[in-house]
Amino acid sequence: MSAFGTQFVPEMALTTFDGQQWSDPSLVPSNSIVLHPGAHVLHYASTCFEGLKAFTHPDGSRHIFRMDQNIARLAQSSRLLSLPEVDEAMLRKMILDLVIRYKDEVPAPPGTLYLRPTHIGTEAAIGKAAAPSSQSMLYVLASPVGDYFAGGDATLRILIDEVGMRCAPHMGMVKSGGNYASALQMLNKARVEHKADQVLFCPDGDVQETAAANFMLIEGNELVTKALDSTFLHGVTRASVLTLAAEMGLTVSERNLSVAELIERSAQPGAEAALSGTAAVLTPVGNLIHQGKDYTLGTGKPGPITIKLRKALNDIQFGMAEDRFDWLTPV
Repeated sequence: MSAFGTQFVPEMALTTFDGQQWSDPSLVPSNSIVLHPGAHVLHYASTCFEGLKAFTHPDGSRHIFRMDQNIARLAQSSRLLSLPEVDEAMLRKMILDLVIRYKDEVPAPPGTLYLRPTHIGTEAAIGKAAAPSSQSMLYVLASPVGDYFAGGDATLRILIDEVGMRCAPHMGMVKSGGNYASALQMLNKARVEHKADQVLFCPDGDVQETAAANFMLIEGNELVTKALDSTFLHGVTRASVLTLAAEMGLTVSERNLSVAELIERSAQPGAEAALSGTAAVLTPVGNLIHQGKDYTLGTGKPGPITIKLRKALNDIQFGMAEDRFDWLTPV
């Protein structure tokens, strides 16, 4: 399969807001959009997006995982960026119509159909640096995908950065393109200088998240992850994993985690760490790099609790276990 997110189904669902109302959504070719060079999004980054997946079950049916939570988060991101208000019911129908149209493009396990709703400011007004776009475009792309991190169950090397920040603290909970772009320079440097796969942003020693996923530490019977605030993304996969961890009997601690505690606890026998996200699912971390030292978690291989949690999540998503939390929307 091609690199994650580089292949798309022939059409996408699209609607536009003219300053007064949304147009009737339609399916249009997915290879281009018409956008004025002065569009607000191109100059002032008025953009947000979501990532969710559709899965094929053993009986051939297709199901979308936690769609309503992703729609609600896109609506929230749009409000926080002062984009036009998203009609959540309309977006829900756009996603369903697209997946129904291309249900045969939903890959068999372990592949999925990755869905990318995107909202951008389109008003041609380069004088609006201090004002929101009154017009916008909302579209949904669909991309058949495999694993996000090449190597499948191989573990990741993570560089701990106590100086840089992924994004402005008040923007962390907004899923906006600018947040990802602002992390690229530090991520590229970490890859070259430390052969790291990701950077774990820990400003002033506060463990937050990587450039594209939430972070979790598992040690003893405790799973620790940062408590929700405005500084980092409120991951839908994160919430799902925490629910499953509590059901398994783990103590789930949503609280501040310092770099000092992370280093100390990661040295304990059997310690595990993982990154969670729609694309990453639950990807194990094998090594932490801090101040020039390399710390191996456990054996450096995927830990048993991480594997168990990932399997429990995948089993629900792929229809191998009961959807006891009502997370799936049949298509």
